[in-house]
Amino acid sequence: MEFSANQIAQVVSGIVVGDENVTVSTFAKIEEGKLGALSFLGNPKYAHYIYDTQSSIILVNKDFEPEHAVKATLIKVDNAYESLAKLMQMVEQMKPKKKGIHSTAVIDESATVGEDVYIGPYAVIGANTTIGNETIINAHVTVGDRVKVGSNCIFFPHVTIYDDCQLGNEVVLHAGTVIGSDGFGFAPNESGYDKIPQIGTVIIEDKVEIGANTCIDRSTMGATLIKKGVKLDNLVQVAHNVEIGENTVMSAQVGIAGSTKIGDWCMVGGQTGFAGHSTIGNKTYIGAQSGIPGNLKGNQQVIGTPAMDPKIYFRSWGVFKTLPDMRRDLIKLRKDVDTMKNK
Repeated sequence: MEFSANQIAQVVSGIVVGDENVTVSTFAKIEEGKLGALSFLGNPKYAHYIYDTQSSIILVNKDFEPEHAVKATLIKVDNAYESLAKLMQMVEQMKPKKKGIHSTAVIDESATVGEDVYIGPYAVIGANTTIGNETIINAHVTVGDRVKVGSNCIFFPHVTIYDDCQLGNEVVLHAGTVIGSDGFGFAPNESGYDKIPQIGTVIIEDKVEIGANTCIDRSTMGATLIKKGVKLDNLVQVAHNVEIGENTVMSAQVGIAGSTKIGDWCMVGGQTGFAGHSTIGNKTYIGAQSGIPGNLKGNQQVIGTPAMDPKIYFRSWGVFKTLPDMRRDLIKLRKDVDTMKNK
């Protein structure tokens, strides 16, 4: 598919600077640009690439003013990155969707499958499960019994959804994701551990996207709840009875212990760990590799272990690096004081 600069500008409400009839058919990073590609410039650190790139069209912010001549056609927009995302979404939506049921798929006779659904090779759909319209279930996906899946969902290969889970509309599960595995519930006894049955479920609301090899445990009782618009990266662990609020995003390798409640619009950096039974307020921004031992009020930024205000954290880190010198000076000072006392 080809699009002209003029057509793109209409979609993103942009202003064309250059040839409005030039066309593109693909995307490329500005530093790897080629003829027929569309690139974007959002970060000023990459501005020097705009003068040599071979890309035909470049999205730039409206306040960008080139210091030298630019060969490419520019489209000035309010936010180049957001405009790029909008265009990529549009192109993705225009791709033809898979439809039909592969001959090797196993679908229980009591399951209900909606219209225009795709079910790929060796996929398994359990008893009394419902699959919504236009959902795509790729190869080797397993959907258990009594599962409810909404419309326009996409499950990539080797996704596993255990019995009794509920998923809303437009849910995307990337390869290897597991929904509804048992929560980590064991009671110690004299000879070892007794397993506590995990009889709850997982509820995932609309427009949630979950990265590859992420695990969402079912609750002991009640439900583990992932609310509307949540985005989880690869290799995230969500334990039993956790609640994640609307539009919260988490980077890779975050671990959330049981019964923690995380608010709306939070942003969590990679490798952050949450202690169990914590409550995190709305719009909390947590830096990578933070340790969260307890509750946090909303509308704040934290980093470190235990997490604290970033300004205090980095000032403390500056002191930490000087501790060996401080220790040496303290030992010398003690010797000097002892010498003075002896005199």
